[in-house]
Amino acid sequence: MVTAGSVASVRADQALDLFSGETEALLQARSILALADADAAVYRQSLTELTGHFERLIRETRRLITRSDRAERDMNALNLQLQALAEQLEYRATHDALTGVLNRGAVIEQARGMLQSTGAVLIVLDIDHFKQVNDDFGHPAGDAVIRGIVECLHGIVGQGGIIGRVGGEEFTVLLPGGTLSEGLALAHAMCAAVAAHVFPAPVDRRICASFGVSASPAGTCFDSAYSQADSALYKAKRGGRNRVEQADT
Repeated sequence: MVTAGSVASVRADQALDLFSGETEALLQARSILALADADAAVYRQSLTELTGHFERLIRETRRLITRSDRAERDMNALNLQLQALAEQLEYRATHDALTGVLNRGAVIEQARGMLQSTGAVLIVLDIDHFKQVNDDFGHPAGDAVIRGIVECLHGIVGQGGIIGRVGGEEFTVLLPGGTLSEGLALAHAMCAAVAAHVFPAPVDRRICASFGVSASPAGTCFDSAYSQADSALYKAKRGGRNRVEQADT
């Protein structure tokens, strides 16, 4: 049975064998140097052998250094590949594959952090009659509509908020530390942008969305904040869609 200890022992023996010739030459030179009556020819022969072994050591050292440098370059390249792969995996784990915005788990995590630190405005929106879009034009057209909605949201939200896709046609926009009036203004702007957006063929109708808005101070739990915004969303649905409603205060 091969063990780690036996492998290490073999490697140590191989390392000793690598320098066995040099070790013998060095011992021989030392014995000659200890002789008081050795003549010049003996010294010359010993020096010649030592020189040959030293030159071999230089060649082996250069070869090993070159191999080590190559191994280091390969290791650095591998580390870069692993780092890129880790970043890709992290991105895929936190982002929606269709739209590139945060996925449900990631946006909930972001919302919880905001609610605990600064408070947050939650804007929940749902595409009106989206099932009819899929039924009439097919799922590829439905995917194009979803991407178009995200384009509209990005155009309004910019860098001031966070966008997440939390369901098939449902999205959440987060504003850290925002007020209800700021959230309502942003939601109205997004609602108008979606209604004005021209979606690619074969979609031949106006697409609208309904919005629910809640504003919660720091320390509010996510379930409470989201439930308020979600209730406002369904109020907008019941009120005729393509509209914005705020959470009850």
